[in-house]
Amino acid sequence: MARADGREWARHWRFAELPGLDLLRAHYVSHSFPRHAHDGYVIAAVTGGVEEVGLPGGTLRAGPGSIVLINPEVPHTARAGVPEGWAYATLYPSRELVGRVAAEIAGLRGTPGFTVDSVADPQTSHTITEVHRAAEEGNALAADTLLHTAVARMLARHAGPLPAVPAASAGAAGAARARAVLLERMADPPSLEQLAGELGTSPFALLRAFRERYGMPPHTWLTDARVRRARRLLDAGTPPAEAAVAVGFTDQPHLNRHFTRIVGVPPGAYRRERAG
Repeated sequence: MARADGREWARHWRFAELPGLDLLRAHYVSHSFPRHAHDGYVIAAVTGGVEEVGLPGGTLRAGPGSIVLINPEVPHTARAGVPEGWAYATLYPSRELVGRVAAEIAGLRGTPGFTVDSVADPQTSHTITEVHRAAEEGNALAADTLLHTAVARMLARHAGPLPAVPAASAGAAGAARARAVLLERMADPPSLEQLAGELGTSPFALLRAFRERYGMPPHTWLTDARVRRARRLLDAGTPPAEAAVAVGFTDQPHLNRHFTRIVGVPPGAYRRERAG
């Protein structure tokens, strides 16, 4: 476990027998997650304390027995809702994994999306913690069975077709072009004014359009994108110092700070779990 102090701990890892899934089990007190998004889904079982999750529709408070459900690319924050913090066991299934389970459920067609942000379901909360326990014990059969049970239950009860992205307006199209530029020039991005000039718009108009389309301003989105790319590099075995420079952070401490805030563990601990 990576430990921030005597009260906080976290483990973010993968079990080789469960492809397409990341696992996070943690207890956070002072740690807070800045606005970010995930490539895949979030299915988090709160097991102690209270977690406050900031979503586009408002802030929810989740306590023991609650499941927090977040669709891909939905910007959100997270922090403790009580002084003692919160503990949770989280599943991060990929789109492909969720799609495979959804295909086995009668009546659920297309790309699935959760229709609620949280639900009180102590039974599934327990199942999620048992996925973690079985994976930590190396019991692939039990872990896979429990994983499919938990995901299928959430999809069957709380999912429908993933909402389609609205047709692109002029502003949304400009935001998408800005996003493409930032991805391409991640290590040396332009300023907001330079980016707006390249796209033939004003900085304020671009900022407004980008926030409307992606739920965060360009600089916040870029930090999140850098951390996501750094994760992929670390997954492939790249040392943290090299990953930091490759994605545009000034040095490894710069990566460490943002990576830990967004992922919940330092990049060194994250990479060691992959190497194991």
